Amino acid sequence: MASSKSHDEIWEEWRDLVNMAPQELEDWLQSEESKSVGDSDSGESTGHKSGRRIVKIKRTNKDDLNDDQWDHMATVVGYIKRHLSQGGPDEDVGHSNWRYSLMNWGLDPLKDD
Repeated sequence: MASSKSHDEIWEEWRDLVNMAPQELEDWLQSEESKSVGDSDSGESTGHKSGRRIVKIKRTNKDDLNDDQWDHMATVVGYIKRHLSQGGPDEDVGHSNWRYSLMNWGLDPLKDD
């Protein structure tokens, strides 16, 4: 396992940080805004690819998750925490690449819990 955290720790952080529902994330990933951000070596950014994996994970029962999915969940949690610690833009967060990138990773920072 790539993470030193237990599955319970990863699960708790995942549930706290990944606040987009599977359908909401799927719809977002089809938008031009989603496709416009992130690094891209194959035409699809790392975050966009991650978003597709997140949708599958969110549609999987916790007890049915495999090691690869747990590792990806830990990666997602780490990415979101790093991205949030950098802080967002001072103005127009709603239309910022910062927010769009986070949304590709399953977190809408403007969404109320």
